[in-house]
Amino acid sequence: MASAAAPAPRRAREPVGLPPQDDVAMLPVENNALLTIGIMVAALLQVLDSTIANVAIPHMQSSLGATADEVTWVLTSYIVATAIAMPITGWLADRIGSRKLFIVSVAGFVLSSMLCGMAQNIEEMVLFRAMQGVTGAFISPLSQAAMIDTNKPSRQPQMMALWGMGIMVGPILGPLIGGWLTENWNWRWVFYVNVPLGAVALAIMMAELPSRPIARRKFDLAGFALVGIALTSVQLLLDRGNHIDWFDSLESWIYLFLAISTGWMALIHLTTTREPLFSRGLFRDTNFVVSLAFMVVIGVVMFATMALLPPMLQRLFGYGVLDTGWALMPRGVGTLMAMQATGWLIRRGFEPRILVAAGLAVAGLSLWEMSQWSLAVDYQHVAMSGFIQGIGMGMVFIPLNASAFATLAPHLRTEGSSLINLFRSIGSSIGISIVTALLARNIQQAHSDLGQKITGSVTSMIDVTTADRFQSAGETVMRMLDLEVNRQAAMIAYIDNFHLMMWMSFAAIPLVLLMRKADLTTGPRSQTQDPADLPH
Repeated sequence: MASAAAPAPRRAREPVGLPPQDDVAMLPVENNALLTIGIMVAALLQVLDSTIANVAIPHMQSSLGATADEVTWVLTSYIVATAIAMPITGWLADRIGSRKLFIVSVAGFVLSSMLCGMAQNIEEMVLFRAMQGVTGAFISPLSQAAMIDTNKPSRQPQMMALWGMGIMVGPILGPLIGGWLTENWNWRWVFYVNVPLGAVALAIMMAELPSRPIARRKFDLAGFALVGIALTSVQLLLDRGNHIDWFDSLESWIYLFLAISTGWMALIHLTTTREPLFSRGLFRDTNFVVSLAFMVVIGVVMFATMALLPPMLQRLFGYGVLDTGWALMPRGVGTLMAMQATGWLIRRGFEPRILVAAGLAVAGLSLWEMSQWSLAVDYQHVAMSGFIQGIGMGMVFIPLNASAFATLAPHLRTEGSSLINLFRSIGSSIGISIVTALLARNIQQAHSDLGQKITGSVTSMIDVTTADRFQSAGETVMRMLDLEVNRQAAMIAYIDNFHLMMWMSFAAIPLVLLMRKADLTTGPRSQTQDPADLPH
């Protein structure tokens, strides 16, 4: 009836099981701005910790009395623990409630960060980093799902832009903040800095965070075990491979066998069991599946580049830790600007598939520019190429995330977010491992090729074949020549890697043809739910 009063808006903690019928949030909150701050602080802390500890590793090694091989487990334990825990985010959120899981995760992350800072030996550090990885694994998917659930569909692209800025800029800020804390204070403050900020985020979420309804889903123990073993094996292979000479070591072959065998068994199990670890409704959504593939590409291109640039700038160009951070900062600025602009365009109905394709093309062009570098490249070129690449990645990230969730049923968002973040993490591990291995191999190859070309015609000042007759002066010249050959070989190897990532960016563009057009301004309210996909 026309005279009927409009229904009152739902309260923040009212259970909601169906998609909203109007442009209202699934879980409305009174103080959305404050809640957004709390969610973003938690998400940023978790992402920062994936890179912030890297620059402090040498200091940890000496302080904890660890060997070079042992200290690598400080990073490996975090990565592996995160990979194992992240797939069960959806089930846990359904079982105990998304609010409770989020709060427990942030509290656990703060506690484990404090323990990491207090560690007295390498064994304690590895244990506490694993705890940090487990608790932190739930933060990214829960924060993404919370940002979608607490905002109306028309604002979700904007919120994804805001959330994406933290996810994309975090790895860039990590080395800068970690380097500054290590140089001016102590490596332990790399972890202690999480405590006050995490406490603020925790207080806000305890006051404002709503919860999804609890669904008593049966836990797929077999699926979790198989997926966990497969992911652990892949992560260990990628992280340890470079330290154990890859497939010259029996350890690598064991990891590969476990990854392939358990991965295949997991695939069969998840497609045949009645109540799988991941709802099969996720994989019936074309846009979501394509987004998973794109997340691997983003992880490879973005994180591999971030892994290459700091050592290149420091070793070849003599940049300090802080100078390196400032040189990489324009990348984050470009990402921020592109995400805001992309969110604005999406809200006005711009085709997201065009934005994704254009973003990959821009990222590819920036990598092409980087492949033209030489040892004479200056700060401006480094900053500008990073800025352009940041624009490209920002253009891809927002429409991709928005498209992935636009047609996804609301009850699948948390589970979908865990898979999105997991695939991005896998992509980053793959990318970093590939470029690290190729860098080492290409340096050796380039060094050998360049060494063969050093003749008297190249070094007219001295005949390298008779340099020993000049005694100490000859030895000095030969050391200088070897140093220069090493620098040139390393530069060639870096350029080869930039070329590879350029072609990966361009090769991923045709994937947009597999995406379906979706209205990103209204959400999935027109979508009907398959009874098989509903929580059990």
